Order: sequence, then structure tokens, then C-alpha cells
Amino acid sequence: MKNVKPTLEKITPDFGRSILAKKHTKFLKHVSASWHFHPEIELVYVNKGKGKRHIGNHLSYFNNSQLLLIGSNLPHNGFTDRLTTNGSETLIQFRPEFLGKTFFDAPEMIPIKSLFEKAKNGIVFGVKTKKKIGPKIEKITEKGGFKQVLILLDVLHTLSKSDDYTILNADGFAFETQPQDSSKIDLIFKHINENFNQHISLYEISDLVSMTIPAFCRFFKKTTGKTFTKLVNEYRVVHATKLLSESQSSITDISYECGFNNFSHFNKLFKEFTGKSASKYRNEMTNLVQ
Repeated sequence: MKNVKPTLEKITPDFGRSILAKKHTKFLKHVSASWHFHPEIELVYVNKGKGKRHIGNHLSYFNNSQLLLIGSNLPHNGFTDRLTTNGSETLIQFRPEFLGKTFFDAPEMIPIKSLFEKAKNGIVFGVKTKKKIGPKIEKITEKGGFKQVLILLDVLHTLSKSDDYTILNADGFAFETQPQDSSKIDLIFKHINENFNQHISLYEISDLVSMTIPAFCRFFKKTTGKTFTKLVNEYRVVHATKLLSESQSSITDISYECGFNNFSHFNKLFKEFTGKSASKYRNEMTNLVQ
């Protein structure tokens, strides 16, 4: 397998710092997403941006902004389709023990320690919390040393007290994170991301990772908790939610553009995945924008 990037991402803060904090204000077209994990906890705040999120067993599309907390070793395949005008993405990464192995065992820190545990399944916070915490997260990138640590602790404390959140992997599904398995999953997800709008045969995808079809099917179900067909269809439906909210194309055209060759099948799967019909979803998005 050529050009497979390491799936255990090595994160190195600047010299003299225990927190990696960076802010992007431009969409980096040539940075491709990879299926990866790392022991560091990751706090992500996107202000005015849109994109797909694939975290653990969860797949969805976000519109305008998002605030996420991704726990230690939770595989994710993060990428932003684009940042809108004046948009930005702030990324804070730190090890759970960055202030010492027992710091978060102190009674005052128990809520934050509990937050770290919840984050192992991925957390997305709601609008109320985003508005309150977003500017503070951006401020972390502007500070250094002691002040940076203080602001991060303040942010984590506020998040630990918030009830305005959703656990993304509510079923608690644990992913396989062995390096050799993750390398295969990385290749598979990249292929799906680039080709979901056309037919991907089991022969094609199993050959990509040098496996027989039965071995591939067993491996994929064990690793992701889903069949290959189900995950590809989820990619297609998530892309359809993006097009329904952004384009003026007919729902029929959108279904074909996303790789469905049967409109009634698209409708059935869209409702299963989102809980509503495509037309109702579009109407709700239109009303939300207005």
C-alpha cells in the first residue's frame, strides 16, 4: 500500500508548551483528510464554516459552525468543505495529563475529568454554548504560558457544566485502533470520500486493501460496526443534506448526484437516516436560513 499516512498522528506543541493551539482563517484545498487518532484531547471550534464530520461511528454534515470535543484515541476523519467569508477554525490539542497525572483527580476537577470521559465518544455542543465559549477558545491561540492554561481550564470548566450537548457515539461503540487496521480503514474511507457519488463494488474496495471479499466484509463490520453498503449510503445521504441546504437543484437530481440510481431508494434511506423526508428537510433548512 503506497502513500498510506501514519494513522497515529504525532502532535508536537511548540517548545516550552504543553498545549497545541492554532487558528486557520483560510480553507486549505490541498490538505486531504485521513482517518487518524491520537492520545491528545481535541477541542475544535469552527466559526462560519461548513463540512462533514466523521467521528468514531458518527457521520453528519454541519452548517455554519460547530464546537466539538474529541476524546483520547477516538478515530476521526475531520475535514471542512470550505470556510465562509470571515470564517475560521480553531484547534486546541492537549494530553489528558498535561498538568500532571493526578491534577484532574482533585475534587474541584472531577467535572472536567468526567467531561474527558464523555469526550471519548465525541461531544458536539449546541448554539448557546458555542456563542458563550467560541470567543474564549479563539483567545487561547492568542495567549501563551500561564494565561493560555488558565483560559483553557476556564473553557473546560464551562463545558463540563453545560447541558447543551449531544454525545455523537451514544451507543458507546469502541473502534479498533491497531495501526495496521487503521491504515486499511484510512485507505477505505479516502476511497469512499472520493468516489461515493458512483458505484463502488465490493471487489474494487476489497482489492484496494488486498483482501478477499468475505475477509473484507468481516473486517469492515468488526472495525466500524456497519456494513460497507450502509456506510457508503450514509456518506451519500450526508452529502445530500449539504446539497439540499446549499443548492437549488431538484431533489431527484440531488439523489442521482449523490450516487443513488433509484429515487425511491434514496427517499427511503434519507428518511431512515435523518428521520424526515428530503422535501421536509429542505423546507426546514430554508425556513432556518430565512
